[in-house]
Amino acid sequence: MLLLAALPAAAETPLSPSEFETYTTGKTLTYSAGGIPFGIEEYLPDRRVRWSYLDGQCEDGEWYPAGDMICFVYEAYPEHQCWTFYLEDGGLLARFENDPDATELYETHQSREPMQCLGPKVGV
Repeated sequence: MLLLAALPAAAETPLSPSEFETYTTGKTLTYSAGGIPFGIEEYLPDRRVRWSYLDGQCEDGEWYPAGDMICFVYEAYPEHQCWTFYLEDGGLLARFENDPDATELYETHQSREPMQCLGPKVGV
């Protein structure tokens, strides 16, 4: 009974930046929100990332630590987006700005394969 009581507390401990980096680097993770596929992110060396909303269009960016949060900035989206990551049931749970009422993403798949990105949109 004591072991079960301790599990929620462990799941609510945010990953440190070094734990996040160790877990993600070299992987491509697929995320869902509310049971609906949301996006995919490839975690590259030197805290670089590549994100897609599953539409084949990819955005390059980077992440950096900010307290207990991991913040992302992408070339096409200059606003910084900060998330708190937890390791839960063998996968990541990401809470936007550490607000339980905001968006929560959870890892549904991981791979060591790079993302497939379409080329840039070209006019006629």
